[in-house]
Amino acid sequence: MTSPSELLDLFRRSGALLEGHFRLSSGLHSSGYLQSALVLQHPPHAETVGRSIGERTRDLRPTVVLSPALGGIVIGHEVGRALGVRAIFAERQDGALALRRGFTLGERDRVLVVEDVLTTGGSTRETMQVATASGAQIVGAASIVDRSGGSARFEVPFHALLDIALPTYEPGECPLCAQGLPVVKPGSRPVHA
Repeated sequence: MTSPSELLDLFRRSGALLEGHFRLSSGLHSSGYLQSALVLQHPPHAETVGRSIGERTRDLRPTVVLSPALGGIVIGHEVGRALGVRAIFAERQDGALALRRGFTLGERDRVLVVEDVLTTGGSTRETMQVATASGAQIVGAASIVDRSGGSARFEVPFHALLDIALPTYEPGECPLCAQGLPVVKPGSRPVHA
């Protein structure tokens, strides 16, 4: 299993721990950003990280892994492989996450929601709503990184391989904005602000 220090080192070596002035998908600003795609682009790294999440969540007995697109697709697939279950994803349609491409969930499905980086828990909650609307049972959630500082809470077990404290700010209270530093939006999801 990948230890937190090994995982943080992997992010650093992959150039995936970025410093600057970022606008997160949540609308918050931060001086740090974790670009997990730079780690997951290497199949051996993706497999190792997915296997580590799979080991931590196996006792939940999921029958399917559901991830939010785009950031959760690769890690969700690797966790599904590690658990020997199917891995599907929800993607945006008319601004909301939905199952598309023929993916389905039903009452017999035990869903593990997996994403790459958790900040506020918004994407995880929205992905859970997709599963619940399909009649499936949510058995847990997991991410590679939890940068919520423990503030993201769920009604199911949650596992993260790495807890890291990266500061976040409301846009109107951001010291980086006050310094006049240009802001970058690196993720794939539109900002909700």
